[in-house]
Amino acid sequence: MKKIYLYPFWLRFWHVLNALLCIVLIVSAVSLRYSTTGNLIFSKNFSIYAHNISGVLLTLIYLYYLIYTIATKNYKQYLVGFKGISRKLIVQLQYYALGIFAKKENPFVPTEKRKFNYLQRISYFLIMFVFMPVIVISGVMLLFPEKAPDRVLGIGGILPVAILHSFSGFIIVCFSLLHIYLATTGKTVGELTKAILSGWYLAELEEEEVDLRHEAAKQKINENKRLFPIIFYNPLTIAGTFIAFLSFGAIIFFIILALYSGHVSPYIGIITFIILPAIVFIGINLIVIGAFLENRKRATMGSDYSKKLPIIDLNNKKHQITTIVTAVVTLVLISFSVFGSFKAYEYTESDEFCGTMCHKIMLPEYTAYSKSPHSRVGCATCHIGSGADWFVKAKISGSYQVYAALMDIVPKPIPTPVENLRPASQTCEQCHRPEHFYAEKKYDFNFFASDEKNSPSKISLMLKVGGGSLETGNHTGIHWAMNISNEITYIHTDRERTEIPWIKVRNKKTGKITVYSVPGVKVPSELFNSENMRKMDCIDCHNRPSHQYKNPNIEVNSFIADGSIDRSLPYIKTLAVQTLENYVTSRETSYNDIKAYIANYYTINYPYVLVKKKSELEMSVKSINEIYLRSYFPDMNVSWKKFPNNLGHMYSKGCFRCHDGKHVTSDGKVLSQDCNICHSIISQETPFTNGKITGESLPFQHPGSPDKTVRIKNCPVCHGVQRDLHVKANE
Repeated sequence: MKKIYLYPFWLRFWHVLNALLCIVLIVSAVSLRYSTTGNLIFSKNFSIYAHNISGVLLTLIYLYYLIYTIATKNYKQYLVGFKGISRKLIVQLQYYALGIFAKKENPFVPTEKRKFNYLQRISYFLIMFVFMPVIVISGVMLLFPEKAPDRVLGIGGILPVAILHSFSGFIIVCFSLLHIYLATTGKTVGELTKAILSGWYLAELEEEEVDLRHEAAKQKINENKRLFPIIFYNPLTIAGTFIAFLSFGAIIFFIILALYSGHVSPYIGIITFIILPAIVFIGINLIVIGAFLENRKRATMGSDYSKKLPIIDLNNKKHQITTIVTAVVTLVLISFSVFGSFKAYEYTESDEFCGTMCHKIMLPEYTAYSKSPHSRVGCATCHIGSGADWFVKAKISGSYQVYAALMDIVPKPIPTPVENLRPASQTCEQCHRPEHFYAEKKYDFNFFASDEKNSPSKISLMLKVGGGSLETGNHTGIHWAMNISNEITYIHTDRERTEIPWIKVRNKKTGKITVYSVPGVKVPSELFNSENMRKMDCIDCHNRPSHQYKNPNIEVNSFIADGSIDRSLPYIKTLAVQTLENYVTSRETSYNDIKAYIANYYTINYPYVLVKKKSELEMSVKSINEIYLRSYFPDMNVSWKKFPNNLGHMYSKGCFRCHDGKHVTSDGKVLSQDCNICHSIISQETPFTNGKITGESLPFQHPGSPDKTVRIKNCPVCHGVQRDLHVKANE
């Protein structure tokens, strides 16, 4: 026996510091991960400081390690020759897996020139020169988020950096645990630990004996060259095996991460259940293709492999091993494929996938959906529904949508209505039964004038919901048009279904057909076919059930009514609407734009507001900004003007598409425009009524002024998109 000096002081110094810092980082990371459920080990604040400080110190000593490794040429200890590497690794693995427990001799003995066996070289190289740089760089980016890239593969830069940091940390933790275990496998439990602390290793063999041991290991390698048939030892099959196992391991990691975290980013979901399984499948195909090509190559060379296809000989030990391994791997893959396929199906049906996968594209729709009454109804419930046929149609349609998103050819805004949307009778009416819509519902509306005092107005009306049934016949009410006792078919001449010149009504009980058309408007004959004749359903009126971009006038009225915008601020109603419509340049700068515009107005006209009502002004600006972020998305060219809501008639044609007083039958019957068909006003209070007026079916009093010509103009002429376009045309 003799002592050999394996570990110089600089390496031992780094090793001890690195070990201590890794322990602190692991413990603090675990504490931070579970900080929402209580202080697992340390408090949240202490864990943040400990993790950040330890991370900075780890970065510094890693740089110290790199400098000394290069200066002392220590890096040569990690270099691996690829000749015969697979056989050498197998022999070393056999020792660690079985031989060490049978008290067999280690096939590798460290010397001053060769400190590590091939398995150690590869693992140390990956940890020190791949995962350590990754975790250091990603850690710096998380410590200084502004240093992270804004976008990575089309998604926010911080998210993939955080994932990479966590994944690298997980790998290093697994390596550390295995490293600690192997440190106990010397002649005594503490032999190897003592060596790394003192630098000296007690070698049992002389140099010549070590060479003999290594020669014996080589002989064993030559005797057991291959565990599997020779056709599996080719670059393509080896590459496929590496790809498949690495991807499969990543899938297992992300599944465990999902089980423990409870909530997983949609990007992790698509990686785990769609991208990585596809890569595993590619790896398996490479294994098979490589073996097949190697078999053909050897057949053409006139070797023993003279058959065109591989042969399975269960009397051959290698074939037995290959068959068992293949059967086990196949069984595992089938099990995971069933689970993975279900999870992939479940994931692609999730709201996160629909709304956040293509963040920029679907941000408007997902934001509006999150604030809608249907926010707890899954996207797929309405957009796909049940049954395999519509599921297949949706996925085929979705394939092009993915392509359009990747190629950045998505129209801005995304056009509506969705032409291939499933009929409402198969989606909406699974929860809502039109036959049970009856009676009346009371609605209260609050308005505020665009004057200095933001003068309030109130209107209460009874909304006539009912629509009749086959048993009781026709009734007046909104749902008269819901195909309960009548079947309504119409022709529209524009994509948005706002121009409807021809309507057919068939009474289901009597079979009588009534046709309404607009005199002077000729409908092209080619439109009179089944493809262009649309049967009316819920979506024709409720065209924005979950994706409403509300008119700023509605939103500002609502926020003033509940006190979120302070009504005592002079002209705040006008300022809010003007700012939302004209003076905000982007979502990133919206708050500052709104604040600057309103503050500038008050500085010039009402300077006392900035002093005496500072808190009220700040609250109001935040609320106005909230309205903007709900309904304005400049990157996608989305606002309320691009998506008129047919549920009503104030800001878009809506009801007036048909009930405009212009649709008549051949015998002169007019499709009524009488307001009382659908609702009746029971009370009003405006600045001009001198108090509250109550009654039944009151005539409408315009909140703005009693001389408004509401009798001869439909609401959208002044309030809607048409007015906006008219103003722009005259500017």
